[in-house]
Amino acid sequence: MENPTLLQFFHWYYPDGGKLWPEVSEKAEWLASIGITMAWLPPASKGESGGYSVGYDTYDLFDLGEFDQKGSVATKYGDKAQFVAAVETLRAHNVGVLLDVVLNHKMGADEKEQIKVNRVSEENREEIDEEVIDAEAWTRFTFAGRGGQYSEFVWDYHCFSGVDHIENPDEQGVFKIVNDYTAEGWNVEVDDEFGNFDYLMGANIDFRNNAVREELKFWARWVIEQVPCSGFRLDAVKHIPAWFYKEWIDSIQEAASEPMFIVAEYWSFETDKLQQYIHQVEGKTMLFDAPLLLNFHNASKGGKDYDLRTVFDGSLVQADPWHAVTIVANHDTQPLQSLEIPVEPWFKPLAYALILLREQGLPAIFYPDLFGASYEDSGDDGNTHQIELNKVTELETLISARQQYAWGVQTDYLDDPHCIAFVRSGTAEKPGCVVVMSNEGDGVKHIILGDEFANSQWKDITGNVDSAVQCDDQGAAEFRSNGGSVSVWVKEGA
Repeated sequence: MENPTLLQFFHWYYPDGGKLWPEVSEKAEWLASIGITMAWLPPASKGESGGYSVGYDTYDLFDLGEFDQKGSVATKYGDKAQFVAAVETLRAHNVGVLLDVVLNHKMGADEKEQIKVNRVSEENREEIDEEVIDAEAWTRFTFAGRGGQYSEFVWDYHCFSGVDHIENPDEQGVFKIVNDYTAEGWNVEVDDEFGNFDYLMGANIDFRNNAVREELKFWARWVIEQVPCSGFRLDAVKHIPAWFYKEWIDSIQEAASEPMFIVAEYWSFETDKLQQYIHQVEGKTMLFDAPLLLNFHNASKGGKDYDLRTVFDGSLVQADPWHAVTIVANHDTQPLQSLEIPVEPWFKPLAYALILLREQGLPAIFYPDLFGASYEDSGDDGNTHQIELNKVTELETLISARQQYAWGVQTDYLDDPHCIAFVRSGTAEKPGCVVVMSNEGDGVKHIILGDEFANSQWKDITGNVDSAVQCDDQGAAEFRSNGGSVSVWVKEGA
């Protein structure tokens, strides 16, 4: 039995040129050896920007780097053959594969259409102007480069509820398309930010169109046949009606030869909203724990002024651990991205210990934290910034420790604002550990492990504390960590 551990195997600024799929194949065996059980791969479909697309500007879901479209055959990450080979290599080493699914919108249409639209207030999407405007918009997707292979479905304005650009007249903004499906305005069961957050970007897919829903179910069945994946990461679900994804997930699970692991991105710091979504989809997906990431950010910025006893307050993993995927960073929150909310480097080992070694939640590792990353981009200030993300020195050890020592009953010592700890008791087959961390001076916790650990000796596998800890004849000892650091103590010979 393994403790499930997810790795996001990319970041927003991963280099162009078809390097990622070969790297996945190259590192698959090593990932398995350190304890990664699933790899989340970026969107593999052709995007509007072709070989430069990160994957979230979806153009053709059926083009996995196989057709000459948008200026290239391969995607940014490689061609279809390399993609399938990477997935098969991971699976050969018992590492599951999550495919990133972007169904909210399409971009890069092939043709314009004459349509009717209503202007919409960008601040309150429920304020829809009554005036009907005749205009042109890029809403027809014919995928000529694919020539009808795999699917002959043509997307037109009946498949979309809104756009952000019209021509004749030329305007930018939010526009609701007038068609057979949009008489009632926007979709329900979406986030209520801006009144109704159905519309996000591009040509916004309208799931009230039955033909659209069936095409997206068909695509999912097709991709499972093409690529031996073990689950999906669902993008931007706060903008997609929950009733659709409940229906779509049911279709996926019925078609798959094995149960599919599903995790969705509902980016909100309000745990009540996350729980509401879980209820709406009847618990059929896990969600990323954005509130916990916010706590990690605040703890890293606050330093000794942050009360570590509150680090889980308001988090999804505290409210509903069975549906929480815990993270320290992702591609949207990394520096210079739209949801930038960095965790300071000094706190990352503490944060990873809190998600990897506890029994609640399923942890996700971010590529730059394991491998490092270097890139540049312009910031909100208009200047170009060079970003260096150093790998977290202790991370490989913490990932391995999750498989070796994160077992048994958990006892919390969240009793001091500056030094907290928890103990995993171990099982008959697997050893446990003692985890201590501090955000101020050196941390000390007096912990009684019990008679079975009488006179045992313990070492810090992170190497942050050199000296060993000796338990007394009652199995008690003072377990330590350095200031602003974490230590993971394991029994000698365990």
